[in-house]
Amino acid sequence: MAYEDPYAHLVARHYDAIYAVLRGGSRDVAFYRELARESGGPVLELGCGTGRILLAIASDGIACVGVDASRAMLDALRGKQPPPHVELFEAAMESLDLGARRFPLVTIPFRAFSHLLDAEAQLAALANVRRHLTSDGRLALDVFDPRLDRTALVEEPEALAVRAKTPRGEVARYDRVTRDHARQVLTLHTRFVADAPEDSGEGVIQLRWFYRYELEHLLARAGFAIEAIYGGFDRRAWAPGGETIVVARVR
Repeated sequence: MAYEDPYAHLVARHYDAIYAVLRGGSRDVAFYRELARESGGPVLELGCGTGRILLAIASDGIACVGVDASRAMLDALRGKQPPPHVELFEAAMESLDLGARRFPLVTIPFRAFSHLLDAEAQLAALANVRRHLTSDGRLALDVFDPRLDRTALVEEPEALAVRAKTPRGEVARYDRVTRDHARQVLTLHTRFVADAPEDSGEGVIQLRWFYRYELEHLLARAGFAIEAIYGGFDRRAWAPGGETIVVARVR
């Protein structure tokens, strides 16, 4: 799981408020929604979280299957009473098995792929994606391209990352970063300070960082051909130090 209890419930509780601030201007929802419309559905989303992207796609009447390894995140999504054409499964993307079901679009949005910390897990997840795609289906995912000036640092001291309003009052998230350069793993030590004491706490999230051509080679090894690589959700040309957004097809 990306988030371990008891920290998972804090991440799920604050997720929508925090990422409305941190991710609101990225246009990622519109990007994935457009791909879903092009596909006609159904859409399989791996790492669906609280449904920030999944529910927007479902609002267009497109059938969706959402998968997440975190029960707390899925509970938060279910609390939003998703429509009947949304199905949810608690599973890791590297071990998911939906039998004979196939999808014209599989998405892994908002860096969920980065929670897979080694090549074995990454290739297992991509093999699962390949198995669940239609013959002409597409995979779309995004990760961050590491900024070399920051990635060179072994540790970054704690700093305020974001303040957000929630139904229970204000919450602030403070982040401290450590990096394992041998494994290309970033550890994010987060601390929530909230008006409501039960909403405060701290925990750890780990993310693997990928360089562009490393990701391309990984996809090729898994049997995918790159259709497009973008540097932003407005489909701008790729540039280092920002977003890496990949659309790929089975070879």
